[in-house]
Amino acid sequence: MTNLETYLAKFTGTEWLAAVEEMLPSIHEVDRNAVQIWFRFYPVDLHRFVEAAEDRDATLHGFAMQGQFELKEQIDSSHHFLYSHRYWKTVKAAIEAETVVFKDEPATLVEEIKAIAIVVAEKLAVERQMINAMVAIGLATLNQVGIEAFKAAAGEVEKPTGIMSKSPNAVIKERAKDASQGILGFLKTVNKKFAIHYDNGRVQGEFDIMNEQEIAGGSALDRSKDWHAQDERCWEGVVPVECTSAACGTCWVGVLGGEEKLSPVTPREQRAMKVFGYNQPEGDKPFIRLACQAKANGDATIVIPPWNAVFGKKVYGNVEDIELEPNTTSAKRLREIVKEATAGE
Repeated sequence: MTNLETYLAKFTGTEWLAAVEEMLPSIHEVDRNAVQIWFRFYPVDLHRFVEAAEDRDATLHGFAMQGQFELKEQIDSSHHFLYSHRYWKTVKAAIEAETVVFKDEPATLVEEIKAIAIVVAEKLAVERQMINAMVAIGLATLNQVGIEAFKAAAGEVEKPTGIMSKSPNAVIKERAKDASQGILGFLKTVNKKFAIHYDNGRVQGEFDIMNEQEIAGGSALDRSKDWHAQDERCWEGVVPVECTSAACGTCWVGVLGGEEKLSPVTPREQRAMKVFGYNQPEGDKPFIRLACQAKANGDATIVIPPWNAVFGKKVYGNVEDIELEPNTTSAKRLREIVKEATAGE
């Protein structure tokens, strides 16, 4: 391990999140939710638990793991939903250079992030607030994948399309808008129709959603593509679903914008999130939600993680046993696995 890797390995998942939270005022608003979502999509505590397991496959099975959660397979793409993703190649090069010269430990993790961001911002001639989030993600990625895999990644970035090709402030403005209700929209009540804009790492788009409809319900009505061919977790629509009752954790999403236009978190959702291990922030309307529970009363922009699991009890030890309620025949076996994942050792 390089000196920088040794230094980064000292920090727990809680400490990484605290560093990101401390830096939020110095991160551009366009990426504030996004960077916090990334650290929940790729939690270092889960990574370390799996790496330390005697039987990796049995551990993943015990977590009811579905999809791709490992950063090694997505070093260049895991942060595709950040505006600052476009700066990844330069950020990656700066971090690689830092592994060569790093000797004296800075006082805090935040100081190390900011020191690298200064170099990158000067090189790209952009404001540092546009770089800080990507540097934090880059260092966290190095921490999980190691220097060899990190250097082997090509550093490729996706060309910005759609609203992401606009300025950061324009993206914020677009995410705040609601779909037009037509010339007589002011007369509509329950029949108002909004849009959920999504990014699943393969395609970006939107689907219609009625006022007070769950995000998962709106997604299920979108038959525009063969979603199952893209992601075997998707049976109806772009949002992966299984139980639609907050009992499996399949439909978790990050909310990049419009979280204030979603229904408040219920005690059921809050408890389920702890069971699943998704580290939902405190508050009525956080940026990590279960799509089967969050109801829309306006437009929102979501990002869909490439995996789901149930690991809260075993990784964090923060929940008691829970009785899960099968709601569909197709979900019966998954529910059995989930129940095993939340049972005692």
